[in-house]
Amino acid sequence: MDATGKTPAARRAAAPAARRAAAAARGSFPAFVLLQGALYAAYGTEAPFLPSFLGERGLSPGEIGVALAAGTLMRLAAGPVAGHLADRYDATRLVLGSAAAAAGLISFAYLLGHGFWPLLAIGVAHAAAIAALAPLADTLALAAAEREGTFSYGWVRGAGSAAFVLGTLASGQLVAWAGLASIIVSSGALFLAMALAAARVPPAPRRQEATSLGLDGLRDLLARPRFRRMLLVAALVIGSQALNDAFAVICWREAGIGAGTISLLWSEAVASEVVVFVLAGPWLLARLGPARAATLAALAGVARWSLMASTTAVPILAVGQLAHGLTFALLHLANMRLIAEIVPERLAATSQTLYGTLGLGLASAVLTAAAGLLYGHLGAGAFWAMAALCAAAVPLAAGLGRGAAAA
Repeated sequence: MDATGKTPAARRAAAPAARRAAAAARGSFPAFVLLQGALYAAYGTEAPFLPSFLGERGLSPGEIGVALAAGTLMRLAAGPVAGHLADRYDATRLVLGSAAAAAGLISFAYLLGHGFWPLLAIGVAHAAAIAALAPLADTLALAAAEREGTFSYGWVRGAGSAAFVLGTLASGQLVAWAGLASIIVSSGALFLAMALAAARVPPAPRRQEATSLGLDGLRDLLARPRFRRMLLVAALVIGSQALNDAFAVICWREAGIGAGTISLLWSEAVASEVVVFVLAGPWLLARLGPARAATLAALAGVARWSLMASTTAVPILAVGQLAHGLTFALLHLANMRLIAEIVPERLAATSQTLYGTLGLGLASAVLTAAAGLLYGHLGAGAFWAMAALCAAAVPLAAGLGRGAAAA
């Protein structure tokens, strides 16, 4: 028996368990990088060319719009359902892995589809499968980062952003080499790889507290003032990017900016996102706290859209594109920290899916629809409206630090 009171036999029995625990801790970060990397590479591979694929399979432009809109509506409905199931049965990893596997298999069904109704049915089913992938992956990554303390959530999410860029670049090469069907094969394989990765990440610890049933969990979350305020800030600031996503390239081309320069400007924004997720964001969040970080993100949005509304001079646009890391990545990190502070563990997955659907998805869908009208009437001046949305978010973001005890 040693100083700890354990016999040699007990020490030998405990050693394998200790080694397994240490290995699990060391292996968690690579597993989460693989999980997020596969997810966002699949998105980056599929998203740019899916409308073209649907057109090649016989859909008219109007039918493509209907199919994509139906998918958006399904994601808004299915996301909270998946989050509730994950919380209700304390099975976030199982729900995530099952949904990723379903997304991969349904992707391959696109290869068999021709015509509007079959492709609409496949698209809606695929949207239901992918609806909660990102929120549930975030739920597990946040829990592991807090529990282990060996990595930052931002590192994992930054890897996802980098994988999205690589997937987008690879998709262009694949289409040139093997045609549009190649994006279906590659994205399906990546979703299946994500399902395998989900089996390797550590599950969240079993909860001791009771699970909220039915709609009680949603009511519990929406009754929390800071959670509602966080959703509104996300809707205003991240939603304001809808006009940029839909019409920035059109605006720049009309101003005579070349395709190569536009590509560099777009890449610069994504690069700033990765830098903030991995390096600057965790540093800023540690020093400012989530409320002031969210306020900084809103102010950066005001500055960014004001520049976009005022000029198409490339050097100034290049400065504005750097703000994307603040307007999206920093705000997302701040919101993840707020969710960890505000939300009880039993509602972690539900809160993430609500954030993804109400705070991001619904706002982006509404503002994307409005963006066409705004740009049609105002041209680049429509970005003043996006600056106004961010300005409205500034006092709301500043208020996120108040009433912390009451949540």
